[in-house]
Amino acid sequence: MKKQSLYRELAPYYDLIYTWKDYKKEVDKINKLIARYKKSNGKDLLEVACGTGHHLQYFKQNFSCTGTDINQGILNVAKKKIKNASFKKADMITMNLNKKFDVITCLFSSIGYVKTYPNLQKAMKNFAKHLKTGGVVIIEPWFTKSAYRAGSPHMTTYESKDIKIARLAVSKVKGNVSEMDMHYLIAEKNKEVKHFVDRHELGLFEIEKTLQFMKQAGLKSKFLKNGLMKDRGLFIGIKE
Repeated sequence: MKKQSLYRELAPYYDLIYTWKDYKKEVDKINKLIARYKKSNGKDLLEVACGTGHHLQYFKQNFSCTGTDINQGILNVAKKKIKNASFKKADMITMNLNKKFDVITCLFSSIGYVKTYPNLQKAMKNFAKHLKTGGVVIIEPWFTKSAYRAGSPHMTTYESKDIKIARLAVSKVKGNVSEMDMHYLIAEKNKEVKHFVDRHELGLFEIEKTLQFMKQAGLKSKFLKNGLMKDRGLFIGIKE
């Protein structure tokens, strides 16, 4: 099954599997960081790899919001859910939105999907290109290679009266890339059980290398060890 059609099938279930995640709490923390580091005066926010828009529904209380994602099926869910925001299909490595923003966020380790260091370097240049002077970019990384646990089994479940979901994976490493085949079993009332396999490949980037690329792109940058999720941290970059 092609990735796009897979996500058309999976998109309705995506939010259910992440009901454990406290998006509001994460946005509250990021808003404090924005208030601390942002030097520009505007309120334009871009969320790169916005997924179904869970963070945006809280960001839009304080900002004029744009969301981009590489996947149209996921964006369609976001468009239905979030009003008063604009959405565009775009790849963070190559996007050209013809607009500059006061805040750019790239959360939930989405930066890992660029996979390679040359692509990471391009993404950082692209983020800087879309930032106003004094604007801030906040990036939640994926794991470093030393922090990633290859061979670990993972399970996430969701349960309600009419639907049960189990998602299982075993983590692998190939070079500097983590690989996970997410096996979804979905049982819905009066339907046949569905089985999907959704492959995720994310680059395992070292902190110093990411900071180096941010600096090269003209961003005054730092890494905060205490991020939104355990062992991931946050990168902050201000366009000088």
